Amino acid sequence: ATSRNGMSATRVATHFAGIWPMASVEHLWSKVQRYLSTDQPVAAKIACESILSRDPTHVDALLQLAGILLAGRRVRDAAQCLLRAARIPTRDVQYAYSVAMALLRVGEVVAARECVDRITESARSGEECAALAQFRQATGEHRQALALLERARALGLDGAEFRYFLGHQQMFNGDTEAAQTSFEGCLHLHPGFGRAALLLTRLRMQEPTTQQLRQLEHHAPFVETGSSDDAALEFARFNLLDALGEVDAAWSALQRGNAIMRARLAYDPAHEATLVDRIIALSSHPSAAATAEMEADEAGAQPIFIIGMPRSGTTLLERILGNHSQVVAAGELDDFARQLQWQADWHDRYLVDPGLLQRLDQVDLAQVGHRYLAQTRWRAGDRPRFVDKLPMNYFLAGYIQRALPHARIVHIRRDPLDVCFSNYKAYFGDDSAYSYDLTAVVERHRQYERLMRHWHDLMPGRILDVSYSRLIHAPQTVAREILEHCGLAFESGCIDIRSNTAPVSTLSAEQVQESIHDRAEGASSRYAGHLAEVREVLSRS
Repeated sequence: ATSRNGMSATRVATHFAGIWPMASVEHLWSKVQRYLSTDQPVAAKIACESILSRDPTHVDALLQLAGILLAGRRVRDAAQCLLRAARIPTRDVQYAYSVAMALLRVGEVVAARECVDRITESARSGEECAALAQFRQATGEHRQALALLERARALGLDGAEFRYFLGHQQMFNGDTEAAQTSFEGCLHLHPGFGRAALLLTRLRMQEPTTQQLRQLEHHAPFVETGSSDDAALEFARFNLLDALGEVDAAWSALQRGNAIMRARLAYDPAHEATLVDRIIALSSHPSAAATAEMEADEAGAQPIFIIGMPRSGTTLLERILGNHSQVVAAGELDDFARQLQWQADWHDRYLVDPGLLQRLDQVDLAQVGHRYLAQTRWRAGDRPRFVDKLPMNYFLAGYIQRALPHARIVHIRRDPLDVCFSNYKAYFGDDSAYSYDLTAVVERHRQYERLMRHWHDLMPGRILDVSYSRLIHAPQTVAREILEHCGLAFESGCIDIRSNTAPVSTLSAEQVQESIHDRAEGASSRYAGHLAEVREVLSRS
């Protein structure tokens, strides 16, 4: 590594060693800030290390050093800094929160939770409680998150952003009436909060009215043009117009909303093919394809992975499995990819990227599996199975099978046009950039199908395919097949998803409070004219 002026890291260290021996910690910390502001990460790193040689408990320096290391892709060294920070006793809630959130980024979930557990009772302000609630939301602990937000409200915290956050958690926890009140309050304080208007629309979809459309028009002048709230308001219009049967007007609103998000988020559909090419090539190599003998840890809970395209029915499948007496539904976990990154000593904002794939040949998959179980088994409590339903794990199915030979993998398939349309009409915020461009959605689906064919060829019989259509029309029969594949006895109550009170944090949160239904099947048919070209492309895939 070199500094901006071309000095090697060794020369920088030697240079500064001569002028810092008596420098105070405060003086060095000011240097760290200056070096970072002038894009000199090597100098900032050395200054942080000098601070820590004087004061090993300087949490700011540990956090900053971890950030510098992570920016340099050094996940393991960053994790060691953060684990050191987590062991330092503190009553400062903000420090503990910052350390814990950083630990999540490097796959150290257990240490992050322990850090927050120690500090939770020290939270004395609404802001501190809300910060800890954000952490609990990030770990999928939505009941705890809601309880913390209720504490924050009791301590006087309020505002549009807070009510939006509170409404989210109330919705995730099944209290739709309270969520509506929170989103209404959010819009009262900030009429241009289009994301709250969108969620409010979703909660009211059973009784759509033209009055609701007029209310959306009231918010439009307050929305920043080209913002995520602007796009969300268009998606809300689409939802209402679609429910009212005004297909052409709904399609126009959907096009506008997606155009706004496309302008905000760059996405190259060709990237998808390149990524899948690389995964197939790597996993097809004889040394990669052979399943090594591994000492799998059978003593504790084992995962059931649900994979598939987003919006394909993964949440419904999770609710069915989560109703079983031996299973806990843990939600959408990024732990497997995080542990791959840890073993590869690589970090990127995307969980799977070309840099990670280049290192997979050197990754010890047995250790990936061991670390994955160590970081996730707490979610199962005293039950022998837990569900990890991150749909995008289909990118890594072959590696999951090798790292976790006792895991079960269930893949849900939905009609191609329906699932592509469902992605296109969903609002994912700044995530899933592909979903705002129909061409990119179709390319994502084409590569997904290609990759799933590869996994079936590579490991026949290891992945159970489940048809979404069969699941909603013959749920008991299909549930038997799923449970058998997972090594579980059939329990008739599994298909009564309304009895499942576990929180849901996906776009299907309000839908799964109903019994299994077929209303989403064939949802694309009303837009057949608008989707004719997409249908033709999919038919050739």
